[in-house]
Amino acid sequence: MSKHICPMHPQVIKDEPENCPLCGMRLVTLGNEQKTEARYEHHNHSKDVHHHREENKNSHVHDKHKGHHTNDFIKRFWISLIVTIPILLLSEMIQHWLGFSIHFAGDKWILLLLSTFIFIYGGMPFFKGMVGEIKAKVIGMMTLVALAISVAYLYSIAVVFGLKGMDFFWELATLIDIMLLGHWLEMRSQMSASKALQSLVALLPSTVAVERNGSYTEIPLEDLQRGENVMIKPGEKIPVDGVVSEGKSSVNESMLTGESVPVQKNIGEKVIAGSINGDGMLKVEALGIGKDSYLNKVIDLVQSAQQVKSNTQNLADKVAKWLTYIALIAGVSTFIYWYITSQDIAFALERMVTVMVTACPHALGVAIPLVVAISTTQSATSGLLIRNRKAFEQARNLTTIIFDKTGTLTEGSHAVQQIIPLTDKYTANELLQNVAAVQQNSEHHIAKGILRKLKEEKLPLLLSTNFEYMQGMGVKGKVEGKEVIAAGSNYFTQKVIKIPNTPSSIDVNTETISYVLINDEVVGVISMADTIRENSYQAIEELKNMGIKTYLLTGDNEKIAFSVANKLKMDGYFANVLPHEKLEKIKEFQQEGKIVAMTGDGVNDAPALAQADIGIAIGSGTDVAAETADIILVNSDPLDVSKLINFGKRTYNKMIQNLFWAVGYNVITIPLAAGVLYPHFMLSPALGAVLMSLSTIIVAINGSLLKLNK
Repeated sequence: MSKHICPMHPQVIKDEPENCPLCGMRLVTLGNEQKTEARYEHHNHSKDVHHHREENKNSHVHDKHKGHHTNDFIKRFWISLIVTIPILLLSEMIQHWLGFSIHFAGDKWILLLLSTFIFIYGGMPFFKGMVGEIKAKVIGMMTLVALAISVAYLYSIAVVFGLKGMDFFWELATLIDIMLLGHWLEMRSQMSASKALQSLVALLPSTVAVERNGSYTEIPLEDLQRGENVMIKPGEKIPVDGVVSEGKSSVNESMLTGESVPVQKNIGEKVIAGSINGDGMLKVEALGIGKDSYLNKVIDLVQSAQQVKSNTQNLADKVAKWLTYIALIAGVSTFIYWYITSQDIAFALERMVTVMVTACPHALGVAIPLVVAISTTQSATSGLLIRNRKAFEQARNLTTIIFDKTGTLTEGSHAVQQIIPLTDKYTANELLQNVAAVQQNSEHHIAKGILRKLKEEKLPLLLSTNFEYMQGMGVKGKVEGKEVIAAGSNYFTQKVIKIPNTPSSIDVNTETISYVLINDEVVGVISMADTIRENSYQAIEELKNMGIKTYLLTGDNEKIAFSVANKLKMDGYFANVLPHEKLEKIKEFQQEGKIVAMTGDGVNDAPALAQADIGIAIGSGTDVAAETADIILVNSDPLDVSKLINFGKRTYNKMIQNLFWAVGYNVITIPLAAGVLYPHFMLSPALGAVLMSLSTIIVAINGSLLKLNK
């Protein structure tokens, strides 16, 4: 039977697809990726949710896209666009401009019918948004659009039924079309945090082998009880937080803690849910299950950090709010003035409607979404995936960038540093070949590094037999009749043999040492380390030249953290840092007034990525880090961070320029529409429509200029 899980509260798992008792969210089938978008549409927990917030702490928070589907917007756009074509053809103004004429009995009624359809069908999202904004006492773009199309529609109906003047049906239709497109672009630029949380849930197995009545039974993870013993085979994911009660093994916790080297776990030591067991068999006593697990605490941290950040107000929404007030005041004032002075209600209504429609230019609806769409496409071709535009715009203000180490500034995999023969019997290449022959049977990170080095040196891989994994010590086997052992210091301790002297050229603080024994004689040493990425040096240097301070934040030990930060000439480092501590470090910098970016690649970085003003994920990292971040570096190149900052500045400038054109149009045309130059000049609805279109064209061209210089 399929299990159903709440993506916001992974501890809630049911047999039936009911609602979550904690948040009311509909449960989805465990592991069903296709449900992600639908969950996002109805329950948007994304970092880029567009909330409106008053400046005081007691304000109401309103999501203008609440209840709206991304696909619904684009569906309404295409249907409305198709219906707009006959509306344009039947509009007298369009016929006059293009020099053709279409007239037949009942053409006005067909025009009214088609326009009514667009008004209701295409305008429905804006009416719903307006109701929400009014209830939340946060007036914005939805109210402005709903107001403009309502005034245009009602006035046009009056014209059809005999009021003197020209209808606004074609302006109404095109305004709805462009606003639907603009909001679709805006929603597409947002991504769902529920994907990240679902990725976190996926780190846990769905079933576990639990010891009951003297034997092991396979049960669903949600049925596991605290205190029960769980059997974890080599290579399996650890399902719960607990303590090792039997066995020993190396455990890969890099995705959770940032520790680059698998950690040896013995009896009595703690293990974390979501980490991966190595080559040994473990029996673990379950202690942290469900909401008490370390992994679920990470989920909560990500959620809370994202939710706090989602309350940031959007600049375009501020503009829309003030334009709404201006439109209402200017429209009503215009009607009152002209009705009193001219006693012509038709003329006064025409002036008022012209002002109201003019106050909601097409350009404002696409000014920012258009730049977002273009910049997203252009950045993607440059290896930058933008997920959160508000955070992306902050790039120009960055003062501090904090880097995770493993997999971000470093390669995230151990590479051979030195191969040092200790006798004259074997060369460095011969040592490498013998060790690689034995290590080819292992999946350990050291084995992978050895084989990678063999391939780089283009040396043949020798055959080996009698392979044996020595728990916690190393590996051995026979190569061309010789017994070859590759082992660490634990081998000598276990065998009560004196550990050989380490060559002085090896940095014992940052390098892992593997001794090579052939026929029980120590004949060489191979050192390995998590190497710094080639472009990390230039990346840090460029950021320093921009006046941006850089810090290293890692779960690794003090010596390794110091070594990496020192080599890269960073401004500082923080070692042995757990995920919740990473988030706190980000907060500390922010409380000092700094604009902070966090760059990382693992689950352990997710809370910090969510909390930072800009979260930057390395593309080669985990899905969780990528889904939590604002920007993803596809090429996993830290040098792209400086590219990101420069592109962010250019993108922000384009947004401001577009807002200037969109609002500048209003500054000029609203007074003219109201009749401030009458009788010398009066802005007609037709000319207002032309200027509206011109403003939109200017915005579109200006946004497209982003393509000229990546």
